[in-house]
Amino acid sequence: MSHAAPRPHSVSASGPLRGTATVPGDKSISHRALMFAGLAVGESRIEGLLEGEDVFATAAAMRAMGAEIERGDDGAWRVWGVGVGGLLQPAQALDMGNSGTSTRLLMGLVASHAITATFTGDASLSGRPMGRAIEPLSQMGADVTASPGGTLPLMVRGLCPAVPIEYRLPVASAQVKSAVLLAGLNTPGITRVIEPVPTRDHSERMLRGFGAELIVEDGPEGKVISIRGEAELSPQHIVVPGDPSSAGFWMVAASIVPGSDVTIANVCMNPTRIGLVTALRMMGADIGEVEPREVGGEPVADLRVRHAPLRAIEVPPELAPSMIDEYPILFVAAALAEGRTVARGAHELRVKESDRIATMRAALEAVGVPTEEFEDGLAISGSGGALLPGGARIASKLDHRIAMSMVVAGLAATQPITIDDVGPVATSYPDFFETLDALLR
Repeated sequence: MSHAAPRPHSVSASGPLRGTATVPGDKSISHRALMFAGLAVGESRIEGLLEGEDVFATAAAMRAMGAEIERGDDGAWRVWGVGVGGLLQPAQALDMGNSGTSTRLLMGLVASHAITATFTGDASLSGRPMGRAIEPLSQMGADVTASPGGTLPLMVRGLCPAVPIEYRLPVASAQVKSAVLLAGLNTPGITRVIEPVPTRDHSERMLRGFGAELIVEDGPEGKVISIRGEAELSPQHIVVPGDPSSAGFWMVAASIVPGSDVTIANVCMNPTRIGLVTALRMMGADIGEVEPREVGGEPVADLRVRHAPLRAIEVPPELAPSMIDEYPILFVAAALAEGRTVARGAHELRVKESDRIATMRAALEAVGVPTEEFEDGLAISGSGGALLPGGARIASKLDHRIAMSMVVAGLAATQPITIDDVGPVATSYPDFFETLDALLR
């Protein structure tokens, strides 16, 4: 998955956004659907799968370990799984591209199988620390050899049978939680994860749907998630709802561009994923839910977003786990709000595809937005709805969310904002620019 030549892109204010946007399938759910279907016995069908590079990395890895995966002419994906415990030794290194989710969750799968897998990735992923996943998987008996700093390339030698553990998450992380639960799938006995701060619960919902024996209880230290190992998963028909992280770009774009009226179809409204909706509503955004419903065990709604003047807030730190991927686009909303927005409690942003705190501070200051950087977030002095000066070239650091966020900022800028490379956008939202063009017509 070598990265192609840089694709710069320039954007400036060009009028309101109107119409309906259909966002890609949720990335978190798409990854898990492929993995769990690959561990079931029989044929699963997946509709609405996100067809982006990160999810393709998961599909390729599951194929390399024995699952049969194909896309039908109808756009649905079919997966024939190998069964829990049935993963095969991959013939070569697993190239994760830019996908941290693929890497950490698949490390968990490999950890309790009698196979060895080497994980590689692109320059961005290879700089991201994997120590938080390595620690509990090592406690379960996996032998993990990482590059200096706990980064990729790394090798996981699984242990079968692995050792069930009770693991308290030191930092809120749905990926580490899921890695331990997936290792627990093929581990005798009960594996437990204690979660002091709730994070996205797609793994728990979907594992139950596939037939795993999984219990979530409230304990003195937080939620206790217990999974019984040596599970037998049954094939499923999964409909993947729209990604709330991708929907966030249109929520903010419609909110900050006068005259905008955008409906975003089929958005996953899982309570562990809608921190951005909560924060934007606190700022005065006009976001309405149309036809709330349930799809595949996940709450879903269409969101109608109309332009509204935004005001600065202090973002509640407890929202961080439910909007960790949406901070870059929240920072753009803050740049157009009235007053000084303070967003803290987001240490995790330092170890994403880029250091998203430092990268967004540099990007916003380059286009005329005063900021103050903290170890765990930013303070942003907004324009009160006035157009940003713009007129700068932005270093996106191969980070898809930085690139898309600054494109949205450009929609409210007098002079063009140029993003140095929008190629990484394909990792999560291949049709982003086509959707933008359609909304601006």
